[in-house]
Amino acid sequence: MADTRIPVLVTRPAGQARELGERISAAGFRPIYAPLLAIEAFAEPDTEQRQQLLDLCHFEHVIFVSRNAIRHGMAWIEDFWPQLPAGVNWYTVGSSSAAALADYGIAPLQPTSDMTSEGLLAVPSLAAVAGQRVLIIKGEGGRRQLRDTLAERGARVEELAVYRRARPRYAPGELAAQLAAEQVEVVLVSSGEALDNMVSLLDESGPAGAGHCTLVVPGARVAAAARAAGFQQVLEAPNATDDAMLAALSEYRDRRLGGQA
Repeated sequence: MADTRIPVLVTRPAGQARELGERISAAGFRPIYAPLLAIEAFAEPDTEQRQQLLDLCHFEHVIFVSRNAIRHGMAWIEDFWPQLPAGVNWYTVGSSSAAALADYGIAPLQPTSDMTSEGLLAVPSLAAVAGQRVLIIKGEGGRRQLRDTLAERGARVEELAVYRRARPRYAPGELAAQLAAEQVEVVLVSSGEALDNMVSLLDESGPAGAGHCTLVVPGARVAAAARAAGFQQVLEAPNATDDAMLAALSEYRDRRLGGQA
């Protein structure tokens, strides 16, 4: 019997997409997998990073920007701190990241509703940070909003990069062929970098290779970038959490059933 569920492309990195895919399937969609980001952990800290880890007890605030930052950052931290230092405020964005930190015995501070960097910056304990040390654990590169805003508030901000993001390897035309063969209707794109990789991987076909798809993207910034890249059907989720992506999928289905998708 043919599978009549709406086909949805899940593009989270390899090994990090199944939980979302299972929830998508339970919601009545058909998940298909094709990562748009590859995560490459750094083997070990360099001299400067080792000192940051040794100084962890001297930071008032430690921020993990993602589950990847938690996974690879905590692996390093546990090497230096079998027992976590006291007096540190720990932060992350999103319920899944908070759950990941809970596995290490950490109850992080996080936004109450806006699960973005902007929401994190609104957490009261990050409002008056003049003279305080903040460590942001993250991937190499990326946005500077957290660092710049906290520095403007007078904090002494450092960054600890524990992994790099890379474009996954596909054969020329492979991604466009998969979208067509699976008759994908919706592509879940979790970041601006994933969007850039999608454009590159579509090769010469460009957005036309996904012209029949609706892109679900996190936030206005990525939505604007998707439209600027030539994608016509863009649905904006408030953030990249599983809950937000699922809510956007439900909105897509409602529009589709109503003839507006």
